[in-house]
Amino acid sequence: MKFSSTVCFLLLCVGIVKAQPDRWQQRIKYAINVDMNVATNRFTGTEKIDYWNNSPDTLNRIFFHLYWNAFQPNSMMDVRSRELGKTILGNDKKGNPVQDWDSRVTDRISKLQPNEIGYQNVQYVKINGVAQKLITHETILEVILDKPILPKSKTALEVAFEAQVPLQVRRSGRDNAEGVRYSMSQWYPKVTEYDYQGWNANPYIAREFYGVWGDYDVNINIDKTYMIAGSGTLQNAGDIGFGYEAAGTTVKKPTGNTVTWKFVAQNVHDFVWAADPEYTILKQQVKDGPLIYVIYKKGAGNDKDWEQVLNKAVTAYPFIAKTFGAYPYKNYSFIQGGDGGMEYPMATLIKNASVGTAIHEWMHSWYQGMMGSNESLFAWMDEGFTTYAELRTSAWLAKNDTSFAFANAYASYYRLAKGKLEEPMTTHSDHFNTNSAYSSAAYSKGAVFLAQLGYIVGDAVLDKILLEYYNQWRFKHPNANDFIRVAEKVSGIELQWYKEYWVYTTKNIDYALGDVNMDNGATSILLKRIGYMPMPVDVMVTYKDGSKEMYYIPMNLMYGAKPAENTIPRFVQPEWKWVNPEYTLTLNRNVADIKEIEIDPSKRLADVNRVNNKLTVP
Repeated sequence: MKFSSTVCFLLLCVGIVKAQPDRWQQRIKYAINVDMNVATNRFTGTEKIDYWNNSPDTLNRIFFHLYWNAFQPNSMMDVRSRELGKTILGNDKKGNPVQDWDSRVTDRISKLQPNEIGYQNVQYVKINGVAQKLITHETILEVILDKPILPKSKTALEVAFEAQVPLQVRRSGRDNAEGVRYSMSQWYPKVTEYDYQGWNANPYIAREFYGVWGDYDVNINIDKTYMIAGSGTLQNAGDIGFGYEAAGTTVKKPTGNTVTWKFVAQNVHDFVWAADPEYTILKQQVKDGPLIYVIYKKGAGNDKDWEQVLNKAVTAYPFIAKTFGAYPYKNYSFIQGGDGGMEYPMATLIKNASVGTAIHEWMHSWYQGMMGSNESLFAWMDEGFTTYAELRTSAWLAKNDTSFAFANAYASYYRLAKGKLEEPMTTHSDHFNTNSAYSSAAYSKGAVFLAQLGYIVGDAVLDKILLEYYNQWRFKHPNANDFIRVAEKVSGIELQWYKEYWVYTTKNIDYALGDVNMDNGATSILLKRIGYMPMPVDVMVTYKDGSKEMYYIPMNLMYGAKPAENTIPRFVQPEWKWVNPEYTLTLNRNVADIKEIEIDPSKRLADVNRVNNKLTVP
């Protein structure tokens, strides 16, 4: 039997709702029409918005993001970037001071000319034909409602706006370094999310995003020579062409100078697009997966690099789906544009054909796209989890042992932990004191959070946790505790302590081997906890005959133990109470038989000083 894609998608969403915890969340539907003037880099637009207030609260106002107003001299984003740049992180190899710049931004916003700045001006917001009171707070528009939006009700809004595309600085803009004309992210007035913590009306300072789940119907009228790529599915490929059309389709040529591209995206929290007259397209249908597009600016000798992006994405998908869950949308697009790599629902902007960047951005479809956690508060649940998934996928593609996949993430975390810049992962992403601390916390320490969780519960159990997390929480905006509760239920181990230490504090881990003594035919090994964060401990003992034994010491706050992870004989020891700085491990073997003792041979324990983790017995 053949079902329409819309019916299948609705059935999927119903199944998701039934399978997940009950938490109210708002819903939105956008119908956006824009007319793009490629000569002036400006456009006008209208939005018809249906907004469902599923909360128990009465809303007397509503907020919109106006992101592009950040790209103006002396904006909050400009001031913050220049202030962070005053921080000196150290010196380079030549002795020059290293500033804490985001190298893509630095002081560039302060130098933008009037025709290079970005802006979004909302001309009106109407409800039932009545214009509402508007107050603009730079990148946030506050709408004072003449009548409140009641709980469990729907409101229709009409919005008219105009905008100028900024010169490419960060994420969105025109004429980037690779010559792409338009990278259109954060391009429309976007309703901010209202959740159990209230309105999330965060000014745009350069960092993270959070949006309302909804449906987008987007019509873009633009010069007919321009090709567009974006979120969603193109509805009028037969009228557009450019390689989107099905094989054998006769494309209708536009009669005027412009053409309207019609996209639809369902159950997403944002919409991105990009446009250039020199774009070309690659596409391939993944078996039991999405149709993948690669849209790039054709240049000398770059075809094979972009073909490699497509081939690797297609090859990786079965592993990704098996490990992290299936991709639920019809298609996905890798689009050349932007200033590095930036994720959006059903699409990403990447500036060049880096397979590693492409895999990273695609994995965002799981942790930014499908989970949709509040990135301002839980950036590590997106960037960290995505980095973990990227590294595992890249290791699988390269057929490498994944035990080495996270080495760079651990090394980055160690640099952070040993320095003076680390801040708790609970810090709001805009309020980190340095760019360096934010990046390490979100990407590296966030990835180590998962890799080290594999050490605590076992890697096979971690895989089950990740799939159960996907099954329970996709499309539900999970927070840190939601993930931990899934991990506890799957593993049977209590893990609140892990979240509280690793996420809420900057306390680090340092275990050491102490004295090894012989007593009545048995060997005693003194273990020391030097760091302030307690953990379970794996101790590998290698004997002179080549045999090995693993001694596993659970930590008492776990109220459980991980399963054996390999065929090496394992002996579970009495728990180590977290208040005790020392623990004596007793082996019923002669010390003369022992060649080597090592704490955590897997290197998954984020021990900041591994020098004292290994001991060769004379």
